[in-house]
Amino acid sequence: MHNTRVVKNAAVLLAIAGAVVPLARAREEVPPVDRRATELRHLDLPYTFEAPQTREEWAARADYLRKHILCSAGLWPEPPKGPLDAHVFGRLDRGDHTVEKVYFESLPGFYVTGNLYRPKKTSGRSPGLLNTHGHWDWGRLEQGEGAAHPVRAQSFAKLGFVTFSYDMVSYGDAVTFGESRGIAGHQSLGWGNRESLWGLSLLGLQLWNSLRAVDFLLSLPDVDPNRIGITGESGGGTQTFLLTAVDDRVAASSPVNMISAHMQGGCACENAPNLRVDTNNVEIGALAAPRPMLLIAATGDWTKNTLSVEFPAIRGVYRLLGAETAVAAVLKDAPHNNNRESREAAYGFFSRRLLDQPSGDGPLPEPEGAPTPVEELMVFQGLPRPANELDASGMVLWWTGMARRQLEEARPHDEASLASFRVRFGVALAHALAAEIPSATDLIVSPALRSETHGVTEERFFLSRRGKGDRVEVALWSPRMAEDRRSFVLVAMAAPAARTRLVDALLGAGHRVLGVSLFAGSTSPPPPEIQFFTTYNRTDTANRVQDVLTAVAYLRGLDDVRRVAVIGAGRAGLPTLLARALAPPVDALASDAFGFASEDEEAYLQELFVPGILRAGGFLTAALADTESPILVHNAGARFDTASIADGYRALGRESNFTSSAEPASEGALVAWLEKVAIPASAPVGRAR
Repeated sequence: MHNTRVVKNAAVLLAIAGAVVPLARAREEVPPVDRRATELRHLDLPYTFEAPQTREEWAARADYLRKHILCSAGLWPEPPKGPLDAHVFGRLDRGDHTVEKVYFESLPGFYVTGNLYRPKKTSGRSPGLLNTHGHWDWGRLEQGEGAAHPVRAQSFAKLGFVTFSYDMVSYGDAVTFGESRGIAGHQSLGWGNRESLWGLSLLGLQLWNSLRAVDFLLSLPDVDPNRIGITGESGGGTQTFLLTAVDDRVAASSPVNMISAHMQGGCACENAPNLRVDTNNVEIGALAAPRPMLLIAATGDWTKNTLSVEFPAIRGVYRLLGAETAVAAVLKDAPHNNNRESREAAYGFFSRRLLDQPSGDGPLPEPEGAPTPVEELMVFQGLPRPANELDASGMVLWWTGMARRQLEEARPHDEASLASFRVRFGVALAHALAAEIPSATDLIVSPALRSETHGVTEERFFLSRRGKGDRVEVALWSPRMAEDRRSFVLVAMAAPAARTRLVDALLGAGHRVLGVSLFAGSTSPPPPEIQFFTTYNRTDTANRVQDVLTAVAYLRGLDDVRRVAVIGAGRAGLPTLLARALAPPVDALASDAFGFASEDEEAYLQELFVPGILRAGGFLTAALADTESPILVHNAGARFDTASIADGYRALGRESNFTSSAEPASEGALVAWLEKVAIPASAPVGRAR
């Protein structure tokens, strides 16, 4: 469904320690190479989307995607919503409508600016409409026929809509974040991987502005809260479908010249890290269902195939929900634009859907009238800007401080606060890692190469997941005299799976061991020709976390496996600890922290890069994902923060389940700890039973 390939059905059986265990009914074979490092996704790659088979399947997918968008934008957990402190002033009487200047705080010191257009003849409350703009030189003030934003805004007001037309960051009156107005200022923020650790991005701020713009419309006494719409073209189209996806207060939407299966948006304001990992704009656009939506497309840009590709795909979800007539599409013979034909299509759609006028969804003529002069629309023309207004560096300081405070205030102290913490920060970490527990039917296992040496059976094979292209090398060692064949110790390794001293120590104690070689490819630094790499692709660390989860799922899927312990060896220790946030319960986890500086941004950038990891609480969140089973973090050194984790376990009365050491644990110490807390020793190799 999500850009996967059609493959042949196959069944794979793997012989393990003399017992034939049926595994996944694989539909494809393990690939000859790990495609995660070779087949990289990007914004201009053609993608496919088909509606799921059932409503239940779509409901689950939609819930995941909505959370994923918010997490990718840094908006989960939600930043604090302070008062808007809206300033609405400078009223101009334009005969059949009025125009006012507006600015309000979406975050402390961060302002949304724009114009409010109101109809003069109304009967009761009016529908509210957000009017977003694309990357035109003058943004919301663009007067040319190809955009004509003031014309569109005033036309909606004349038709009966309270319309708020607002700036993208560094456009129009929102200039303090850039060195200049327009696209140059918009793209001059310089935010990158460091800020992404905290979930701060241009896309996230603009999505937050749109959410607060809905708050603003709902604060107006003349706006009907049940009739809120949004429309915008190009980059404004991206704002339109993203807001609609995450905010069910939006009753109708019309993204113009944007939703495409082969171009996802070329600006930083359309590409937050993690956003389109395993998804694309067509699927995100379908989140509008079952609410009314009109796709407006043009023959001269990337939406030229809308009627034959994107619209039928989205309509499939509407059909699934019994709302097929709520979605429509039109194609205009024009270049990339917001021209009169496109605007008139939107007038007809919103008039029918939000004004309940019996006009069908066909176009309505644009009301006549000259637009308000630009100088009369400028919010701060002749006025001082707010004294507390933040620049780009000030926003970074405020945002990171806010994220730290939210994490500190959410530290759990009882079961109720632990549950809340896991919802707020555990969900954020899961989406930052973009990893999953594969189902039994999604696991693919290659045939095993089997050998036996000195009483130990060794089997080497590869694991993969249907449609993912991964190739995970594993080795399973079984001592002949092992007493408990229902227990496994999974040892995650940063190098090819090998009989290390740790493995030999475990085998000598009679344990069965699955050695897993974590993702060895490298996508860091990404190829320079791929823009916004992390918007579409997992980082190396995230791929390694996935390999741990894949191996745990494999063990849990074997017949009669009751106990699984996990040891992260060497540089595999930290991905193993992060995997705890998503893994099914394991009986014990021991991770080598490798002296990692867990409070140092530079350490994450150089050694453990995952966008959003600090926003999500990082290792504290991972460690608190399961406080019932024992955890050991060793080789922490002086810079890995074990104290916060220990405090969390202590506050919950489970301090005995967390052990830490600044020094590396020896192989014997790891075996002894494991046997003490989780898996008793079986008979050592060669020892009489």
